[in-house]
Amino acid sequence: MMMNEQKQARSEGSAFWLLVPAILLLIGLFGYPLLKVLITSILDPGFTLAHYLRILDRPIYLTVLARTVEVSLIVTALCFLLGYPAAYYLAHCPPRLRTYLFLLILLPMWTSLLIRSYSWIVVLGKNGVINLGLIQLGLIAEPLQMLYTTGTVYLAMVQILLPIMILTCYGVMIKIDQGLVRAARVLGASAWRAFATVYFPLSLAGVSTGAVIIFILAMGFFVTPALVGSRQDIMLGNLIETQINQAVNLGFASALGLLLLAATIAVVMLFRAVMRWRFSHASV
Repeated sequence: MMMNEQKQARSEGSAFWLLVPAILLLIGLFGYPLLKVLITSILDPGFTLAHYLRILDRPIYLTVLARTVEVSLIVTALCFLLGYPAAYYLAHCPPRLRTYLFLLILLPMWTSLLIRSYSWIVVLGKNGVINLGLIQLGLIAEPLQMLYTTGTVYLAMVQILLPIMILTCYGVMIKIDQGLVRAARVLGASAWRAFATVYFPLSLAGVSTGAVIIFILAMGFFVTPALVGSRQDIMLGNLIETQINQAVNLGFASALGLLLLAATIAVVMLFRAVMRWRFSHASV
């Protein structure tokens, strides 16, 4: 018995040392930069909390933060509404067709985010493909204003982030035992009830993973809103970029960055708490 415990202790010790390189890598890539940002926010130019007080004194910064959270939540919801049915179809379509559909989904992800954002200007601009096509068809006399609107920001961000939701949901759906759904049907459940009570709860792991990833990425967007949005669509990432490249105020930019990080963590933790409650409630 003692020998087994000693072997287990040695095994756990060996496993820890195997994790040391990964831990050091995470500290170097994430821990040190985050600590540097924190230090810059309170020591630029000397020890001061003026940067944080500035955020609290001027409502515009908190307004932009609220808009950033709102846009990110809406984009996440839209990605779910569009991505879940697409993932469901992928998980149940013939394998040969699935290969071609995967290619169509992954192909945009191999293109630069800047190019994908800029392409909407070519498509939706006053001299873009859609306006020129509508004019030539005689449906409109003058070009429509489709660019530099909130709707265009949502459209561009969803197009960029949608593949993430599709892939995360598909990865879970493909492992769901279809026999469970058939059993529910045999026991008298309708197709919709079997889906809602059996299939959908089993796929929530993919939905929650995709939603967290998309929300975190959306919170940091600044290129897409700057290219296709208006001044009313500015996000916190745009303010940070302005403070770094134009105002050259690294201290205030660092404070804004930590504010963005704190808001992202808070929303993600709230979402995870809701999902844990949902799973525990479902199990009861």
